[in-house]
Amino acid sequence: MVSDDRIRPFRVDIPQEDLDDLAERLDRTRWSAQAADSGWEYGVPVDYLRDLSAYWRTSYDWRRAEAQLNAFPQFTTEIDGTTVHFLHVRSAEPDALPLVLTHGWPGSVVEFLDVIGPLTDPAAHGGDRADAFDLVIPSIPGFGLSGPTPDNGWGVERVAAAWAELMNRLGHRRYGAQGGDFGSLISRQLGVHAPGNVVGVHLNFLLTFPSGDPAEMAALSPADLERVGRLETFNTEWSGYAQVQTQRPHTVSHALADSPVGQLAWIVEKFKEWTYRADVPEDAVSRDRILTNVMLYWLTNTAASAARLYKDSATGFGLPRQLQVPLGIAVFPGEQAPPVRRFAERANPHITSWSEFDTGGHFAALEAPGLLVDDIRQFFRPLR
Repeated sequence: MVSDDRIRPFRVDIPQEDLDDLAERLDRTRWSAQAADSGWEYGVPVDYLRDLSAYWRTSYDWRRAEAQLNAFPQFTTEIDGTTVHFLHVRSAEPDALPLVLTHGWPGSVVEFLDVIGPLTDPAAHGGDRADAFDLVIPSIPGFGLSGPTPDNGWGVERVAAAWAELMNRLGHRRYGAQGGDFGSLISRQLGVHAPGNVVGVHLNFLLTFPSGDPAEMAALSPADLERVGRLETFNTEWSGYAQVQTQRPHTVSHALADSPVGQLAWIVEKFKEWTYRADVPEDAVSRDRILTNVMLYWLTNTAASAARLYKDSATGFGLPRQLQVPLGIAVFPGEQAPPVRRFAERANPHITSWSEFDTGGHFAALEAPGLLVDDIRQFFRPLR
């Protein structure tokens, strides 16, 4: 690793008193009163949440999750006045391409645990040594192990600028970027911000919007029209959480910071709605991995600062700046608002890879890690 005294080694070591406090709060939960016939269409059902919370209290092992994270080299550094936590996992292959992987909301660095091995050591996972990556996996400022941000204004552009500085400190002058959810916006913006350093951007989520031109809509295929309809449905029926976090993020954060069951419900709903064909969230992602993700919000008290990413990024959703580096898109069927290529090409004139899959959803690195890894390898192969 490059010697830079601004970069400090880090290990996760949560005090036992914090875990005891969590257990006490779970024991004292006051459960909401719900009608007996309420299903997921009203939100997270109380019976499901009771069962998952009991598992959290009696069976989930945070120390095991802590050890899983600590199996990888971790560091912190201060950039633009805030702490940035990151994993830096180097490949043994000498020509490995540096790649920064960025999570979104309500995700965290634990999304990527299953892809670290295949990406850094492809030969040990049925791949070609030539496809190896050196991985940098940061926690977005205000999320999880980066801790709460001390100020507002940490939107997509500021995070991308921080990533460019981070990669510079690590000595990576030529690298790729990959992400989903907010990680897709940050990764794409990193390519806009530092086109001389970013060789390509790979995304498994991309918001695309109609321009309002009737001729554009008339040229769409039935499949693309269906995707436009899904975007409209998302905006009208599924985006309440985003409206709250975009308009008044601190109001809901008081409840999330005080109630672990509230924090769990706020996040686990998304693992139900955004995964592929899941009757319950653990049909797609294991309970332990979901709970580890929730723990990173709870133990670090980052509900408020993570939610602020929506408000601080709100002006950049609809009119993205032109991306001039190669772009690869992986489309998974469980995505609530899948992209329309005709719309995507307006701001992304260099789409060199567009893959459509028949399984997986919004949390691709958790739901379909093998498919995602293969697509990342395929996209970056000619850019090395």
